[in-house]
Amino acid sequence: MSDQPLMIAIDGPSGTGKSSVSKAVARALGVGYLDTGAMYRALTWWCLDQGIDLSDQAAVAREAASYPLEMGTDPAAPSVSVGGRAIDAQIREGRITAAVSQVATNLQVRALMRDKQHALMQQIASATGGVVAEGRDITTVVAPDAQVRILMTASEEARMARRSKELAVEAESTRSQIVDRDRIDSTVSQFHTAADGVVTVDTTTLNFEESVEAVLAIARGAGSD
Repeated sequence: MSDQPLMIAIDGPSGTGKSSVSKAVARALGVGYLDTGAMYRALTWWCLDQGIDLSDQAAVAREAASYPLEMGTDPAAPSVSVGGRAIDAQIREGRITAAVSQVATNLQVRALMRDKQHALMQQIASATGGVVAEGRDITTVVAPDAQVRILMTASEEARMARRSKELAVEAESTRSQIVDRDRIDSTVSQFHTAADGVVTVDTTTLNFEESVEAVLAIARGAGSD
């Protein structure tokens, strides 16, 4: 087994279960967890709170380079704070969901986030013995050096059903959140097709426990190489 901390990168579109599965996998392995999507949401919240026009890409990029983000990486209780203020609930509000793609498709921001996210993954892995990081572009851009790289997929119907249940919203609202956001984000991020060396886990017909076990099996196989 390698002496190097285990780095697991999980990509995928909304509604595949990657967030809940990633946290469960990190807990099972006793390692840290990083929600990279929350970093974009936190930046979106920060810019709106500071009165920054999200269409001013240079201004948003300046904030991305300096905003006081703090990520809690315990998979049992992950947290997001900015300047010492906990914003876990705020970054899940509808106004942030509606606006985050404008930030996430800012190429200057993505370049800065890539470096921050990779550095955080290394820090977490060094501190806890490993890390499970999930989001978009994690397997190809942020951490192409991760020992385990997984693309989680699911049918559109399964994804919408899961997200509707999570958010207790109507199907049409869910379709807008999932399909429209994925369409916008896919202009700058590849998260529908696995790159070379990336293992696909289709969760369409898997329940939560089966999805977790599928990822753990891949991780354990890599750890024994």
